[in-house]
Amino acid sequence: MIRKLKDGKYRLYSRKKDEKTSKRRNVGTLDSREAAEKHEREVQYFKRH
Repeated sequence: MIRKLKDGKYRLYSRKKDEKTSKRRNVGTLDSREAAEKHEREVQYFKRH
């Protein structure tokens, strides 16, 4: 899940909520939406290989 921050950057959150905190874990903060989407694909690939 990607959200735009007030400073114009994009933050990637995990898809599932953390059981202990019931919030989504920060997976990375990037400068552009395209970079965030690319990083999300890399994370999903890494989880399955």
